[in-house]
Amino acid sequence: MAGFEGIKWADFQSRYLLQGKSFAMVPMADKVPAVSRSIHYGLCLAFEGIRYFVGPTEDGGLHIQFLNLHKNLQRFRRSISFNLGAAQQAMVPSEEELEAMILHYLRSPELSEFIHDMGKSGGQGYLRPFTVDESQSIGVTFPENPSIRMVTCTYDRYMGEPFSGVVVPHLVRAVAANGTGNLKLGVNYLLSVKAVDEARSILPEASSALFLDDRLDLPLRDRRVTEWDSSCCLIALASGAVVKIPESPLILPSVTIQGICAILHEAGVGVEERDMTYGELIARAEAGEIAAIASIGTAGILNRAQRLVMVDENNAPCAEMRAQTEHPVYQALGRARQTYWEIYQDKAPVPKGMVLQSYLI
Repeated sequence: MAGFEGIKWADFQSRYLLQGKSFAMVPMADKVPAVSRSIHYGLCLAFEGIRYFVGPTEDGGLHIQFLNLHKNLQRFRRSISFNLGAAQQAMVPSEEELEAMILHYLRSPELSEFIHDMGKSGGQGYLRPFTVDESQSIGVTFPENPSIRMVTCTYDRYMGEPFSGVVVPHLVRAVAANGTGNLKLGVNYLLSVKAVDEARSILPEASSALFLDDRLDLPLRDRRVTEWDSSCCLIALASGAVVKIPESPLILPSVTIQGICAILHEAGVGVEERDMTYGELIARAEAGEIAAIASIGTAGILNRAQRLVMVDENNAPCAEMRAQTEHPVYQALGRARQTYWEIYQDKAPVPKGMVLQSYLI
């Protein structure tokens, strides 16, 4: 499964108790009780991934910049809400409270050296807020003392190119009826790790698995492509169009993919938001009609698969896609990735529909 490279963590995390709304900075090694519903049952484990950039201001200071932060906060609120009971919904922080919490953390004196080092290096910043039950408790019920913890790091690369993937149709990442597939919950990611392990049994160099939908009653080729194990999916056709899989209860509403599609649109690349069946994917791969299949996510932005292996009902390879690296739409995806990061750095204009938010340190 894709991992971070060249990672450097800050020395402190924040802890915000939803009951009482108290904020504290604590060491990175601060512990949660070993007997906690979060650990034993995976309750109250929601998280978010937020990319940011620390750069200089005109007067010599520093600012932190986020792209479409409000969408991250909306998604995080939905995930927190799912992890709490009906009587606890009033504890879900507003977007404004979450924004203030993030700024409190990143502006804290404990993070000053880390943030200023980022300002000098121009590195990629990654913020990981997550929820946990702080209680020493056991039992399958909602959390007694839910909190939001927050950690941050800088890193060199996530996943990267080239990578290879395999379609894993007999494992289902999420079930639409449960309403978890479009949330960032710990419960989804064990299946992602298992799917990549399965993918490597078919293609040893595979680092990603591509999931199909949860309609196991249908013939295999009638099922729809959903997303990668830890990221969303764009399919670039040799015709020059790019297919974006529509959001649904099975698809995480990616903040990054919305930005990438806006950049492609302004570059004159047509983006079709529609479903694609597994049968269509196989047929187009066999006909050489797919120029690229890309993984889209916060940490990696956009990575293009060099190879995708497709399997049949017996889990045996039946088709394969090889990236057409000289194709104009393949190249356009690479430029879109570069432009996306340049927007954070004030090196590229902000496309229509995207919001670059800047905060002084």
